[in-house]
Amino acid sequence: MAAAARAQRRRGRGTHPGAGARLSIPLRGPGRRRPLRAGDRRRGRVAGAAHRHQVLSSFRIHDGSRRGARAEARAPLLSVRAAVLAGGAARRYGGRPKGLVELGGRRILDRVVDVVQAVTGEPPLLVANAPDGPGWRPDLRTVPDVRPGCGSLGGIYTAVVSGSGPVLCVAWDMPFVSPALVRALLDGSPGYDAFLPESDSRRGVEPLCAVYGPACGVAIERQLERGDLKAIGFHADVKVGTLPLERVRAFGDPAGLFFNVNTPEDLEQAEALWRRRA
Repeated sequence: MAAAARAQRRRGRGTHPGAGARLSIPLRGPGRRRPLRAGDRRRGRVAGAAHRHQVLSSFRIHDGSRRGARAEARAPLLSVRAAVLAGGAARRYGGRPKGLVELGGRRILDRVVDVVQAVTGEPPLLVANAPDGPGWRPDLRTVPDVRPGCGSLGGIYTAVVSGSGPVLCVAWDMPFVSPALVRALLDGSPGYDAFLPESDSRRGVEPLCAVYGPACGVAIERQLERGDLKAIGFHADVKVGTLPLERVRAFGDPAGLFFNVNTPEDLEQAEALWRRRA
């Protein structure tokens, strides 16, 4: 009996009911579970953690550093190239390159580059029309719009035709895009020509944070020939998939994730959000 008691104590049992049990949390897929790890509570993996990100007032943002971006990103299921879209004349921002504005001590452009590079593992293409665009990030390949004067659609088209395979496109003025959201887009995009996150906007999707395949190139060309510059005007000609809105909300309020800085007033709102949540 004494030997049995010692063996039981060595296994960590006998102190209180359930002392030897392991707490588990779900993995992907129904019924699949794994033991809870020490860092899970820090990372918010316990059940219900996603609900804390569903309103803008509780919107969580990483610190924008390379280390912070890498901590939130995991290797995606699909390897793709990426492009940061910096086109446009920024008329509502007085012609000032809005992605070069600092937020929380770092340029918005640098924050976006860090996020997409942390997920894809490769430096993104920078699509910029300004003459001094190549100097904004000398470490990146910079190209102007192939079809100038076509707005954001021209930037998407340039990203698609400037390389092979699918491309992740993210606007350079979205400071709160999440690495986890980007990874979810890459994971969900196989089998589609265009894969976009659903949003609360009038369009219902966010075309400037999306994955586009090679088939989009021809479809956009046909759209441009019609004189249509809508960012989603070619969707009827390609196979489109979306990340459901409830999945998007697991990463934060869509209004925060896709918040873009178009005016000085937008920057003030972004700074207030940054101070509140950083």
